[in-house]
Amino acid sequence: MSTPVVQIPGLPAGFPFPFPFPPSTPTIGALVPSFGPASGGNLVLIVGSGLANASSVTFGGTPASILFQDPIGLLIIATAPAHAAGTVPVVVTNAGGTSAPAMYTYLAPAGPVVLSLIPTSGPTTGGTPFTIVGANLTGASVTFNGVAATGVVVDPTGTVVTGVTPAGTAGNVPVVVTTPSGSATVAGGYTYVAPAPPVALSLVPATGPAAGGTPFVLVGSNLTGASVTFNGVAATGVVVDPTGTVVTGVTPAGTAGNAPVVVTTPGGTATVAGGYTYV
Repeated sequence: MSTPVVQIPGLPAGFPFPFPFPPSTPTIGALVPSFGPASGGNLVLIVGSGLANASSVTFGGTPASILFQDPIGLLIIATAPAHAAGTVPVVVTNAGGTSAPAMYTYLAPAGPVVLSLIPTSGPTTGGTPFTIVGANLTGASVTFNGVAATGVVVDPTGTVVTGVTPAGTAGNVPVVVTTPSGSATVAGGYTYVAPAPPVALSLVPATGPAAGGTPFVLVGSNLTGASVTFNGVAATGVVVDPTGTVVTGVTPAGTAGNAPVVVTTPGGTATVAGGYTYV
């Protein structure tokens, strides 16, 4: 295409004058907004002049994604890239050059806030489901006395954390919630409670053949998780009912005579009064 020719007063006829004019240096008048999260991803409106046909927009030297630029060169819409917290220069580059910087502030993410922990106590064996309510909990991990909780899940709003307690030692321990932006300690912590020791009230039958294989029923309390031995030899097929008050199983073989019967749980041990007599 030939260069357009216009008549300029005072110049010889036919003097060529090119259109369009050479591109001007881009100028940034304002950034809207002029701040945003360090994680980036937010839209920023760049207002100014000479912004048409921008080849790049950078925030602190990091390229931004240009989503829109008007052909007149008055504005650009860009997605801010992630950057460390602080104030950084934003510059626009096109065929006319690079703009003077406009300043944009990256904000550090807010630290976690913990409002409540439910429940506040549970057995030393762990395995207790818990719920923590607060704010800014996205990406959280939770420790009980420095030991990580399992199954930790944060809801999409970043306000509720659920998980399962690890095992611990009896007593009160600190509970700490940690996110990429910091940590928070749960007021009051969490109290591990030692399980109550088992109580053995009766064993039926109290006698049986030395060959073993006799079904038995042991009644008492706090028997959850129990194992049973006859003269130190483990009974087989041991089952504890959901109430923790009845244990059933099968006697092992033994030597004729009386043998001690011991019930063991996470809370301790109990010896059955009178034992068991092998005949």
